[in-house]
Amino acid sequence: MPTTPIRVMLVDDQALLRTGFRMVLAAQPDMEVTAEAGDGAEALEVLRATAIDVVLMDVRMPRLDGVEATRRICQSGEGGPGDPKVLILTTFDLDEYAFSALKAGAAGFMLKDVPPDELLAAIRAVHSGDAVVAPSTTRRLLDRFVTMLPAREQAPHPELDQLTEREREVLMVIAQGLSNGEIAARLFVSEATVKTHVGRILAKLRLRDRVQAVVLAYETGLVRAGGR
Repeated sequence: MPTTPIRVMLVDDQALLRTGFRMVLAAQPDMEVTAEAGDGAEALEVLRATAIDVVLMDVRMPRLDGVEATRRICQSGEGGPGDPKVLILTTFDLDEYAFSALKAGAAGFMLKDVPPDELLAAIRAVHSGDAVVAPSTTRRLLDRFVTMLPAREQAPHPELDQLTEREREVLMVIAQGLSNGEIAARLFVSEATVKTHVGRILAKLRLRDRVQAVVLAYETGLVRAGGR
């Protein structure tokens, strides 16, 4: 029985880039480009009437940028039918806009010059509910960008006190970009146990996914740029 194709929306103010991505995705039997938009405002309008699984979102666009559009989709319920995941596309790997989009609820980010196979794998990962796109890449972004943030006192996140010692340990390892299997090997537990810990961490911290857990670990100082 054939599976339903992943419905993808392309949001970018450069029509030529949208054409390139559309050609790559159209060649995949499990994907279809269901809609396109030239900026965030148009994307929100289309999403209200169109069911989309994954949104490939540019960050720098006229009228409404990708960060605010992502925030409205992920936090304000303006994503229309279903619950579309947002995958940020950025030109530079050191980009404060990409960082802000991760905080806003994006499932991850990819560079626009990413090899097609990696982009397709990211779309499939997001659609499957993993909401983890290249966590090691996300960590590299944070390692390079957090040091450029305005200096401020890093007060503990109130909910961190709700975590057990083991959960704090798992959160620190998540922030290092390790997969569930790698975390299980490092902590000498089963992968199922890791999944349980991750679920509890996200629930206690009221986070959307692991990417936001990584951001929080850096913002609170639980993990420092370059390592623990």
